[in-house]
Amino acid sequence: MPDATGLELIAQSVRENVGETAVLATDYSHEQATLQVAPDSIRDVVKFLRDDAEEPFDRLMGLWACDYLPDEPRFGVHYELLSMERAERLRVKLRVGPDHARVPTIVDLQPGANFQEREAYDMFGIEFEGHPDLRRILLPEDYQGYPQRRDFPIGGEPVLFTFNEHKMPRWYE
Repeated sequence: MPDATGLELIAQSVRENVGETAVLATDYSHEQATLQVAPDSIRDVVKFLRDDAEEPFDRLMGLWACDYLPDEPRFGVHYELLSMERAERLRVKLRVGPDHARVPTIVDLQPGANFQEREAYDMFGIEFEGHPDLRRILLPEDYQGYPQRRDFPIGGEPVLFTFNEHKMPRWYE
C-alpha cells in the first residue's frame, strides 16, 4: 500500500494530469490508501492510473457499491486497483445520490468490471452509463427493487421450527 505521503503524491499527480476537481479528498486509515474522486472523472482517473502514472495501478481487483443511508450522497462505488509490479493496492471511491445514481462505466478500460458493475446495478440500482450489457445478473429481470439498499423492506419466508411446526404448511404435503 502507498503510505500517507505516497497517497498525497498520487492525488497531486492525478490533479495535475486529469484536472484540479478530479480528486475530492484522500484518506489513509487502517493501512489503506483511498482517493475520493468526482463521479464524472472516474474514467479519466482510472485510465490515468493505468496508463500514464509514474507508478501505474494496472489491474482492477474489485468493484463494489455501498449504501450510506442516511448520509448524502447516499451511494458509494469503490474500486480497488492493484499494481502488479509493486504489489500495492489503491482504493478509488466516489459517491452519488439516489436521484442521480449514474456513473460512467470502466468496462472498456478494465474488462473485469463487467460483471461487478452489473452486480452493483442489480443490488443497488446504480446505473453505469455506457455499459455494454447492463441488466440484472443475480435476480430475475422482472424483480422489483434493489435488495441491498438500506430502505428495502425486510421480509421473507417464515422459518419452520419445532415450536411452530403445527402452524406452518409443509413443503412435502
